[in-house]
Amino acid sequence: MGTTATTPAPSTVDLMEAVAAVGAAYFQDFAVAAGRHGLNSSQAKALKAVQEPVPMRALAGRLGCDASNVTGIVDRLEALGLAHRETAPGDRRVKIVAITPEGRTILDRIRDDMTRAHEAFASLDADQRVALDRLCRQVLPLLTGR
Repeated sequence: MGTTATTPAPSTVDLMEAVAAVGAAYFQDFAVAAGRHGLNSSQAKALKAVQEPVPMRALAGRLGCDASNVTGIVDRLEALGLAHRETAPGDRRVKIVAITPEGRTILDRIRDDMTRAHEAFASLDADQRVALDRLCRQVLPLLTGR
């Protein structure tokens, strides 16, 4: 699918807007699915971010919020048995957050319940899936600095 004289390539701004719209729609579907499992989007994002143990401060960075906000989010996840906190082995002042087996189950159910995202990506044929995956893997490190 190349461009033609009548179909110019989208500008960088056009691509930025398209990716933002896809991301917003994806996270709206994520938030709705999380709500079906008693979580708000911040709690579900936090659960997704602690699939490997993460220090509370790093979790705040991943979620783009203040450390004090993370405390409330993790308190709720702990109360539901979806995550737990432990003291870092080398520094008792640092608290590490990790997902529990119940949390993994809920996260899997949230992903399964993302019906719009499933339908959207299922509409792509194999070549489109490969191309989208390749493009995402090319752009993501540039956006995240990793």
